Amino acid sequence: QVQLVESGGGSVQAGGSLRLSCAASGDNKIFFMGWFRQAPGKEREGVATIYIGGGPTYYADSVKGRFTISQDNAKNTVYLQMNSLKPEDSGMYYCAAGRVLYPSRWSTGYGYDYWGQGTQVTVSS
Repeated sequence: QVQLVESGGGSVQAGGSLRLSCAASGDNKIFFMGWFRQAPGKEREGVATIYIGGGPTYYADSVKGRFTISQDNAKNTVYLQMNSLKPEDSGMYYCAAGRVLYPSRWSTGYGYDYWGQGTQVTVSS
């Protein structure tokens, strides 16, 4: 099993920044980690994904140029730096991880074996 613990959520005004962290622990090997979000009444959507140890990164079009996903292998932690936040970025943000990534389906959540409990992000206008 793999445990994922998110932190860093909060409330911020539009145009502000937040950094989310996701710490992974456990016995099973994972090869990629990502962030998803879900707003009330909306479907879950992929935000960004990164291969552990290097490789391609994937971003939703809506966050390109504003969000950056990164990793610290020594700490088994993935970060999501969110800048120029907009009210539509509000939602529960979930960290997810898996072993086999399907690039064409990364944003659907398919292939992600483990999920965190989520951290709330609220952006006010």
